[in-house]
Amino acid sequence: MPTAAATASESKSERAYQLLHERIGSGQLVPGYRLVLSSIAEELGCSVVPVREAIRRLEAEGFVTFERNVGATVAAIDAMLYLHTMQTLSIVEGAATGLAAGLITDEDLLRARELNMQLRECLDNFEPVRFTRLNNEFHSILYGRCPNPHILDLVHRGWNRLNAMRASSFDLVPGRARESVAEHDGLLALLEAKASPHEIEMAARAHRTATLNAYMAQKNQPPSVL
Repeated sequence: MPTAAATASESKSERAYQLLHERIGSGQLVPGYRLVLSSIAEELGCSVVPVREAIRRLEAEGFVTFERNVGATVAAIDAMLYLHTMQTLSIVEGAATGLAAGLITDEDLLRARELNMQLRECLDNFEPVRFTRLNNEFHSILYGRCPNPHILDLVHRGWNRLNAMRASSFDLVPGRARESVAEHDGLLALLEAKASPHEIEMAARAHRTATLNAYMAQKNQPPSVL
C-alpha cells in the first residue's frame, strides 16, 4: 500500500505533467524551448523530483527531448512522422467515413454543419489551435459511427500521434484552412445526398491528402500520390 508521502509525490508529478502537457499542446511552449526544472518546481511549489518524473513521462510520449549538456527541451515536429501519419490517416479515416455514411444521423449532420460554420467564422481572425480543435470535432462526427472498431482504433491512433507532435496542419500551412472549410461543405453535401460509401470515402481521402500535399509543397517536397 503506497504511503502518504508517495501519494503526494505522485500528485505533484501529475500536476507538473498536466501543466507542461497543456502548455506544449497549446503552443505556449514552442519546439526547442528549454525546460528549466528549478523554475517549474518553483512555480508549482514543489521539489525538482516530481518535475523530473513528469518530464520523463513527456519524453516517453514524444513531447520532450533530452540531450546531454542541454537538458530537456520541447520536441520539434518530426516531418517524416507527420508525413507518414497523414498518409495513413488519409486511408483509414477515409474508409471510416465511408463506412459510417449509412449510419450518420440528421442530428450528426446538423452538428457538423454548425461546426463548419464556426470554422468559417475562424478564418478572418485565424487561431490555428482553435481551428484545429473544431476541425477534429467535425471529422470525429463524420467517421464516429464507423461500425468497424479496428479501423476506428487506427484513426484514433493517427490523431493521437498528431496531437503528440502538436501538429496543427493549419499552423504549418495556414492558407489551407479556407480550402478545407469549402471541402467540408462538399463532404456534407455528399452525405446529405446519400452518395455511395465509396464516393464518400474517396472524397474524405482526397480531403486529407490535399492537406498533406499543401504541407509537402511548403517543404518543397513532391506531393503524396495516395
